[in-house]
Amino acid sequence: MSKLPVNELISRFQEIVGKRYTLTSAAKTAPYCKGFRLGSGSAVAVARPGTLLEIWKLLEVCVAADVIVIMQAANTGLTGGSTPDGNSYDRPVVVISTMRISEIQIIDQGKQIIGLAGSTLFGLEDQLKPFGREPHSVIGSSCIGASIVGGVCNNSGGALVHRGPAYTELAIYAQVNAEGQLQLVNNLGIKLGDTPEEMLTNLHNGRYQEDDVEFPNKLASDNQYHERVREIDADTPSRFNADPRRLHESSGCAGKLAVFAVRLDTFPIAEKQCTYYVGTNDSTVMTQIRRDMLSTFKNLPISGEYLHRDCYDACKKYGKDSFVVIDKLGAKYMPKLFSMKRSIDSMAEKIPFLPSKFSDRMLQFMSKFMPNHLPKRMEDFRDKYEHHWIIETSNDCVDEAREYLESFFQHNDNEGDFFACTERESDQAILHRFVAGGAIGRKLIMEKESAKLGSIMTIDVAFPRNEREWVENLPAEIEDHLAVKLYYGHFFCHVMHQNYIMKEGSDAKAVKQKILKTYDERGAEYPAEHNVGNEYVAKQSLRNFYKQIDPTNSFNAGIGKTSKLKHYAGQDDGPSCGCSHH
Repeated sequence: MSKLPVNELISRFQEIVGKRYTLTSAAKTAPYCKGFRLGSGSAVAVARPGTLLEIWKLLEVCVAADVIVIMQAANTGLTGGSTPDGNSYDRPVVVISTMRISEIQIIDQGKQIIGLAGSTLFGLEDQLKPFGREPHSVIGSSCIGASIVGGVCNNSGGALVHRGPAYTELAIYAQVNAEGQLQLVNNLGIKLGDTPEEMLTNLHNGRYQEDDVEFPNKLASDNQYHERVREIDADTPSRFNADPRRLHESSGCAGKLAVFAVRLDTFPIAEKQCTYYVGTNDSTVMTQIRRDMLSTFKNLPISGEYLHRDCYDACKKYGKDSFVVIDKLGAKYMPKLFSMKRSIDSMAEKIPFLPSKFSDRMLQFMSKFMPNHLPKRMEDFRDKYEHHWIIETSNDCVDEAREYLESFFQHNDNEGDFFACTERESDQAILHRFVAGGAIGRKLIMEKESAKLGSIMTIDVAFPRNEREWVENLPAEIEDHLAVKLYYGHFFCHVMHQNYIMKEGSDAKAVKQKILKTYDERGAEYPAEHNVGNEYVAKQSLRNFYKQIDPTNSFNAGIGKTSKLKHYAGQDDGPSCGCSHH
């Protein structure tokens, strides 16, 4: 039980962040206690601090009260890992939302940045443009509005072939040690003072000099990924969440530390860019291009985004409104749209005659009156080809890729074709792939009753680098339960997003375990980039890491199906793989 009565805990929160930013009613805490796609539970309070020092003061109260703390940034995760999960905790749960603390500080002439707890990738892109540089990560289809710190904590991203998942060894964070004491650890490589209050205030206000910034022998990005991804005959995946080589303090911590800020590398914006759109009906053609480009090219492509024809169609129909909003207003408008959608749905739920997910139905209706938003050449390829691949190249890779693709498709036995996108076509192709995650959810909402559909199931899986049979071929006992299959992914990395909508009445959990078993047999790893959340069983490497950095189980208890009890009571070593069919 909590050492501090809940009403006293709440009044202390109000003293620290004010009544306006201390949320306790179910209606106000709901957006912070329900996951973007799955997972929900209840919290005794949600606090929304406005400074790093306020986070520290909240943590002091939480540790004194012996409550579980869930640190939350944008809450855009797909596996439910940044919200409470049910109500089977042994202590009260508190959510600390960091999104009011969105400052980004530029250091070393833009070569590195400090992202504070709630800073976003959108904000970072804008701030780096004047320096001719860009962030480590670009926004993927599933993380509109994603936070910088959230990305590091979940080893997210990795679509960019040169750079791999978000990773740093430079961070400032709080942890609760084995004796139950709160400690501040400054591994940011910046001299900020001696006490937590001094350090966090100086950091928040950018009160440090150029000579306070040190350059220790620590990584601020994964500098070896481009070599790993080239190893096309390795029988292990290039990247996955439980990879021990990239679990370090804040990196991969999944909220088991309270991270105040991270320091990351940035990268020069390419001087020359070209996107090639490849279409084929033969999966072995894509396999060959991938292997050739990764093993023989002097210059790696930027990225290679795959879209199956069925997914192309779903994006066209159900992602059109998101596409148009981003195209006309910019991606940074999407978080506002999400906020408006939540408010509309909240109001609609109180009006009995309005359908559920009212905002989605309204937006889908409006999208019918919008003209076709996709370019003719892409639409022609859609009619001709099952497999679509958007390959972005830059600088010297532009000509290298063009010469290779021209030569490759001149051979009659290589089925398929390609075209070099105009700048406008490139934006449209990438944006079309970008809206895939949201479009699949919309498809279920709109077709659930008429097509007698069950629940949605998404798996992000990393296949071994030497995998050639990447197109899924499921046995009839699984296939019989699936109404819809939609595939997209990051093809160079062999990280695929397999999305299924079940037939009505089918047991999604049972089917998922059977699918995961097929992955185990193929040497695949999962999750690849969305992290375990509350959906997957954490592999032993992750479980050990969580216990090491959070020995009392004070932060994000229960993540990866670990124990929710203090000191991980009742937890055995668990399965050694990432699945939960054992």
